[in-house]
Amino acid sequence: MDLIQILEKTVSPDKNELDATQQFLEQAAEKNLPQFILELSKVLANPANSQVARMAAGLQLKNQLTSKDPAMQLQHQQRWLSMDMNVRAEIKNNVLQTLGTETTRPSSAAQCVAGIACAELPHNQWPGIIAHLAGNVTAMPSRTETVKEATLEAIGYICQDMDPQHLQSEANRILTAIVQGMRKEEQSIPVKLAATNALLNSLEFTKANFDSDSERHFIMQVVCEATQCEENQVKVAALQNLVKIMSLYYQYMETYMGPALFAITLEAMKSEVDEVALQGIEFWSTVCDEEVDLAIEASEAMEQGRPPEHTSKFYAKGALQYLVPILMHTLTKQEEFDDDDDWNPCKAAGVCLMLLATCCEDDVVKHVLPFIQEHIKSTDWRFRDAAVMTFGSILEGPDPNTLKPMVVAAMPMLIELLKDASVVVRDTTAWTVGRVCELLPEAAINEQYLGQLLATLVEGLAAEPRVSANVCWAFSSLAEAAYDATESQEEEPNTYCLSSTFEVIVQKLLETTDRPDAGNSNLRSAAYEALMELVKNSAKDCYVTVQKTTVVVMDRLQRVLQLEAAVQTSSDRAQINDLQSLLCASLQACLRRMRPEDTRQIADRVMTMIIEMLNVTKGRSGGVQEDALMAVGTLVEVLGTDFMKYMEAFKPYLALGLRNHAEYQVCLAAVGLVGDICRALSTQVAPYCNDIMQLLLENLANDSVHRSVKPQILSVFGDIALAIGPEFKNYLEVVLSTLQQASQAQVDKSDYDMIDYLNELREGCLEAYTGIVQGLKGDGNSIAPDVAMLQPHVAYIIKFIEHIAKDEDHSDSNVACGSGLIGDLVTAFGNDIIPLVETQTVQDFLQEGRRSKTNKTKTLATWATKEIRKLKSAWGSSTSTEAQLCRGSHVSPFPVASSAPNGHVNAGESAVDLSGSA
Repeated sequence: MDLIQILEKTVSPDKNELDATQQFLEQAAEKNLPQFILELSKVLANPANSQVARMAAGLQLKNQLTSKDPAMQLQHQQRWLSMDMNVRAEIKNNVLQTLGTETTRPSSAAQCVAGIACAELPHNQWPGIIAHLAGNVTAMPSRTETVKEATLEAIGYICQDMDPQHLQSEANRILTAIVQGMRKEEQSIPVKLAATNALLNSLEFTKANFDSDSERHFIMQVVCEATQCEENQVKVAALQNLVKIMSLYYQYMETYMGPALFAITLEAMKSEVDEVALQGIEFWSTVCDEEVDLAIEASEAMEQGRPPEHTSKFYAKGALQYLVPILMHTLTKQEEFDDDDDWNPCKAAGVCLMLLATCCEDDVVKHVLPFIQEHIKSTDWRFRDAAVMTFGSILEGPDPNTLKPMVVAAMPMLIELLKDASVVVRDTTAWTVGRVCELLPEAAINEQYLGQLLATLVEGLAAEPRVSANVCWAFSSLAEAAYDATESQEEEPNTYCLSSTFEVIVQKLLETTDRPDAGNSNLRSAAYEALMELVKNSAKDCYVTVQKTTVVVMDRLQRVLQLEAAVQTSSDRAQINDLQSLLCASLQACLRRMRPEDTRQIADRVMTMIIEMLNVTKGRSGGVQEDALMAVGTLVEVLGTDFMKYMEAFKPYLALGLRNHAEYQVCLAAVGLVGDICRALSTQVAPYCNDIMQLLLENLANDSVHRSVKPQILSVFGDIALAIGPEFKNYLEVVLSTLQQASQAQVDKSDYDMIDYLNELREGCLEAYTGIVQGLKGDGNSIAPDVAMLQPHVAYIIKFIEHIAKDEDHSDSNVACGSGLIGDLVTAFGNDIIPLVETQTVQDFLQEGRRSKTNKTKTLATWATKEIRKLKSAWGSSTSTEAQLCRGSHVSPFPVASSAPNGHVNAGESAVDLSGSA
């Protein structure tokens, strides 16, 4: 059958014809992909073909070159590069010829050119493509408007999809073409729009151009001129450029802020066109983000006694008096039935006000108070709502002592507004009360208003879902605030300010979770979360209610499990899964508050339900399985050694969780649960360790296991060692080999996510070593002889800690774990280890720990330092003959590490794949 006819049938209304067409195209691609792509490019390039056929050919061709899935994209690119060069050259020629000949937008040819360029340019192939595209825009006599537009689209796609490092050398050529299309002399709006969008995608690799004053001035002039275009699409795209430029090049903006940017963006904020107003507001939100980061940098620099690398110009503070009135006026433009998912200027203005409050702190208060006072009682609900939204938006940032008197004085009005005739006002007020409870809890639990506030909030649970969901959030914050406000020295206070209404609130929340409309506005989740917070933050005199709630949750979970057989649609399945997850999480909160003797009475029933849940959701709902495993973890914590009676029945489900590589959150929960079980059962877990260790080691070696699971597995080795003590020597050799390989991992330091991952990996190694040392050493007064098995590895472990210390990107957690491990090694090996820990690197590492702001890190580093000093003082400077011999002849009882932690492990040597899936 003719390819053109087939392509024209891709828009057929006949489903059978569509299926047959799709099958034909798939078979053609499988049979001879290079030939198939070549034929598609010929159809696309021929203007005589119908637009339908050309569009379909372009779409099919693009889909063979690109994919939104990064792994699939890489596969497509490698497949393209493996094709015959002559075929590729002909295809490239065809798609380049097509630019400007299509009558539909966006250009299919532009997307195909970009797809090929993204595959070839990183491999130094198709070297002339950028020059060719730039020539299409800048060549004289000028190309046609459609050629320039499609070419600029192609440049924009390339800039968007390719790693900026591969385009740096072409930055000047790309910018020249883009600026040519953006100039005010350019009459074609489509060309100007394509150029402005291309600039937006190119800003990340044009740093060198922004570093040059003359080039930067020219770029800024062109962008600012584009913001004045009568066509809104171009104006919006130009404003988007200003937002991104402010984010990337804040330090260069002083020259332009006063003369241009301030006026341009304020005018945009006032626009009646939502898309324009949104970009104007976004510009100032970005300014706030940058200046908050700069304030943090300045604070850190001051602590470290150095000047900051960049300094704030305080643009937001200087513009406050102009910005705030516009934002508050924008807040009055809300619609009564706004879609929650629609982003509009009103919502953006609220976010911008919050950012201004965070950035400018006390300075914002005087600019908003008059508006709040004038409109809080307005007859127009829009102005009442704007006043409440403004009030709620400034609660974080200014000094709490400045805000507290205002908030206390405002509580009666807020309580009154919770009953307002307008649903929008009630919704915003409930949100504001939640913010008060979270940020200024003393005002919310003020005994003068608390009773009235609680009664009104309970009443609000029966309101519209959007209002009720915010009331639930207010209860969540209120519960935590009330608990924290107790003056009890005990872990659990006898009573607190919610005790008298606790049962009523819990009952109303349970009723709210069962409302027929609880699926709207995320109400059911909000109500269960509020219930969990109340239970978690309950006093002793609320215990009977907690017990009753536990029974209700278990009954509901039982009923949901009985509904499994009746589930028919995917919508029903999703609802059931969500409900099971919420009930599991609620059960965890209840179990954590139950007394151990009461938990033992219901433990059989809980485990029976959880095992049933794991059975019915097997291979179907990772979310439910994750929550079920976490509920087991809570039960393990509460029952301790009494959990042993369930191990035999539960073991297969734990193994299933550890094997669930497809849903890594489930695997992660199962790994965490292994740690919980080890801590609870101690030596009793030994009979299960062979199977568990086998699964953990298999996961480490499996590259399809998500990388976030692997640091946790390493850490769990420490939990197992600590639990079974000397029995761990059966696994010692393989685990120490695994840890040595893991400690040598290296990552791309330009990727912040990978730096975090490396720190997690190192933390896992340190925790494993710590558990092994403590487990083999024993917890008695005397050191167990088994710890000597570690002696050949001690020098390497210390070198690993030194390697971490020298890495400027190490985390505070690395310092805590490393310090604790040093202390454990010192207590385990005594005088022999002194020469290894007296190095300047180790001493500086411990000093960093002692100066940490984190209590745990400070405590561990101080303890390790004291242990070293205690040993040194007992050891003496030269009283020990053994020490003198050790020093004089440079002989150490610890062999030197065979390879430093920064060495490479060849893939063939390693049984551990630490990359995993991202």
